[in-house]
Amino acid sequence: MNDRNAQLSFRALGYYVPAIVVAFAVLIAVLLADAQKRRLEEEYLRSFTTEQLGLLRSRLQGNILGDVKLVQGLVATVSTEPDMSPERYADLAGRLFREETQLRSVAIAPDFVVSLVYPVKGNERSIGLDYRKNERQRAAALQVQELDRMVVTGPVDLVQGGRGVIARYPIHAGKDNGFIGIASAVIDLDKLLEKSGFKSALKIAVSLSSGAHDGSENKVFFNSAAAVDADPVVMTIDIGHEAWTLSAAPLKGWQQPSADLGLFRGGLLAIALIIVVPIFWAGYLMKDRHRHILALQDREDRLEIVSQRLQLALDASRVGVWEYDTQHDTLTWDARMREIYNVPPKQLICGYADWRKALHPDDIAEAERVFASAIETEEPYITEFRVLTPSGAARHIRAHGMTYHASSGAKRIVGANWDVTEDIRLQAELLQAKLNAEAQNRALEDARLVLEHNSLHDALTRLPNRRFLDQQLALAGAVGDGRPLTLLHIDLDRFKDINDTLGHAAGDEVLKQAAGVLRAHVPAADFIARIGGDEFVLLSRRDPAEADFSALSARLIEAISEPMTIEGHDCRIGASIGIATRNEAEESAEQLLVNADIALYEAKRRGRNRVEAFNDELRLRTVEVKRLSDDILRGLERGEFHPFFQPQFDAETLEIVGVEALARWNHPKRGFIAPDTFLPVAESLNVVARIDEAILDQALFQAMRWEGQGLGIPRVSVNVSCQRLRDENLIAKLKAMNIRPGTLTFELLESISFDTADDGLKQAIEEIKALGIDIEIDDFGTGHASIISLLELSPKRLKIDRRLVQPLLESTAQQSLVRSIIEIGKVRDIETVAEGVETLAHAELLRRLGCHTLQGYAFARPMGAEDFLVFAKARAWMPKTKPTAVKAS
Repeated sequence: MNDRNAQLSFRALGYYVPAIVVAFAVLIAVLLADAQKRRLEEEYLRSFTTEQLGLLRSRLQGNILGDVKLVQGLVATVSTEPDMSPERYADLAGRLFREETQLRSVAIAPDFVVSLVYPVKGNERSIGLDYRKNERQRAAALQVQELDRMVVTGPVDLVQGGRGVIARYPIHAGKDNGFIGIASAVIDLDKLLEKSGFKSALKIAVSLSSGAHDGSENKVFFNSAAAVDADPVVMTIDIGHEAWTLSAAPLKGWQQPSADLGLFRGGLLAIALIIVVPIFWAGYLMKDRHRHILALQDREDRLEIVSQRLQLALDASRVGVWEYDTQHDTLTWDARMREIYNVPPKQLICGYADWRKALHPDDIAEAERVFASAIETEEPYITEFRVLTPSGAARHIRAHGMTYHASSGAKRIVGANWDVTEDIRLQAELLQAKLNAEAQNRALEDARLVLEHNSLHDALTRLPNRRFLDQQLALAGAVGDGRPLTLLHIDLDRFKDINDTLGHAAGDEVLKQAAGVLRAHVPAADFIARIGGDEFVLLSRRDPAEADFSALSARLIEAISEPMTIEGHDCRIGASIGIATRNEAEESAEQLLVNADIALYEAKRRGRNRVEAFNDELRLRTVEVKRLSDDILRGLERGEFHPFFQPQFDAETLEIVGVEALARWNHPKRGFIAPDTFLPVAESLNVVARIDEAILDQALFQAMRWEGQGLGIPRVSVNVSCQRLRDENLIAKLKAMNIRPGTLTFELLESISFDTADDGLKQAIEEIKALGIDIEIDDFGTGHASIISLLELSPKRLKIDRRLVQPLLESTAQQSLVRSIIEIGKVRDIETVAEGVETLAHAELLRRLGCHTLQGYAFARPMGAEDFLVFAKARAWMPKTKPTAVKAS
């Protein structure tokens, strides 16, 4: 009896195997559902955090852009009024601050030096600030000029206290809309954050950091009260020079428990109990079958009820359940399995062969192997395979199963199938999208490399361009690296002649052939670039003692000077080269390029097609020209340019018939300086017209004094440069002076008054003559003006150059030449003035030749206004005896 009970107890364990299998399956389902619930909760938190961070980002970016747009209007007004007064600026800027804005100050910096700021109070130290000398602001300020667009940087610690964001704008003015400076607007960071909602009650934990685009480490400048959890939601705002990174996380972190998690888990537990408990109960009934015959029907009814509940759960989940009996080789499918495998309703019994027949041909072998292995090892059966529908379409099936032993001892395997075709299709689409994105990224990277190469190379010669050279100079120009650095600045001679005669296509071909010559002769270790037009620069890190750059330059000039065949024409060009070598460790690469340019200028000045090396003499000359240039500009501002007056006398009566106003510079240290010293530098500065204007104004003022003193001087003559004649406002200014006709004469150099005069210059001269101002040709007989152009101009007087007058007494040929000039003037009713009359003998001879007016040291030297007034009143020039007559040959 005890043995039977022990045997029955051992066999009774088999009744609970289905319950255990189902319990395991339910447990897996519960765990998966719980994990899915937590994942959905985290996705909700991330979505909520992203939405809140997006709102903060939009407000912050919108407020920044709002302030930037306000200032853009002010910058546009400054561009139209570059000489805006502080009062006008304060009025315009004040209107901005009456708006709802976070602006703290707005400054205008012509040529990078702050001249206007609003509000002035609290910003007095900003006036006169030179951004180029300010280490903290120089890079951003220069980037505005380089990019020619607005650049925003920040946050920065402000000198006035607090933190701010600085927006810098380029300012353009003039007819060519050229760059003249920048405008800087300071935005209060704390006000900006407060208005954007960062300092109010936040629903998420937020931090803000800033960093440059070069990938350097970000610096945090704002944190909310709650710390940002790991794996935050990240957004960025590109503010120009830098990028702001916004990081956010839920206030309680990502792992905070869900409010309804307990209820959800309770529901899962209830469902698990509903499924598992009846199965265990059914096992218990089957165990007692032999002892309780009457209770057997009751157990079967209960089992049917539990089966119905299980079927309801399976129908709701759209999972197909199957069972395979290995002993009888039978396969049991529920309705969902029949639907998945397209089994017709009339087929009541299904077998293993039906499952095998539905498999995709390519999956049969692997599917049978996995199935057989699961049965043999009794391990969990987990696999995926494809089945074919009657239409030939493939369905992807995921199968899970467990092996167990029935009460009879037969081995069985029960499991479930899911149709995961849509999941597989979605995964395939995602994979294809990923592959497409990777391919596009590779194509973009290839395009970026091509664009970067093109941006660093000249399209015509394929040599590196100025931008590439600047990069190389930046790499090579580190102060104190101790390595030698040599630059050769190469400029082609006579290139413009080829462009003008054969056209730009021929000029391009010349540049390409010249680039080929440079490539062939420049060592591979050196860097050669075309920096624009017909200019090239060679950069070398070789030892100058070994490289012998002078010899290399000579070879380059010789090679470039070889004739080139362009469009059937033999073209010859030359080259001038300036060499500069860094001799001092502190000397920058940029200064070295300037030195090479100075040496190139010296080579061209000395006749072109030659080599010049920068040396101390050139350095001193450059410094002297720079000092003289600064002094000239300062002298114009301080009114240091004054006229000296030299009278002109009637050849017959020796009465004063005119006065020439000659420019003199009253230098505060060097005294009065003659024009031949400062005019060449003034021409390079393009300020000769300003000097002419200053001399004219003072000469007219003195003429009014002479008239008031009763001197009765008929006219005053002033020299007028080509720059002055091309002044668009010249005619309007002359009209405003109400000059009495015949009282003012403009002296023009022959070289700018005849053949070289373009239509605009000739028109200006005609308009001047129409105002009653006489035109006088200065230095006549030394230039290259033709008689035809002289007739076209019809001047009032010709001024015979002193180089023709001085040898008159000794040279009959010179007398004939001067007589011819005077006769030409008489034919055209043009008066003649002889300058450089050194003696009374010269005066007498010129009078006999028919010259009308005399000017020179024989009568008076140039003198200041007060000295001239005394001289004119004293009349000391009148000779007491008649000069000895000189026979005119």
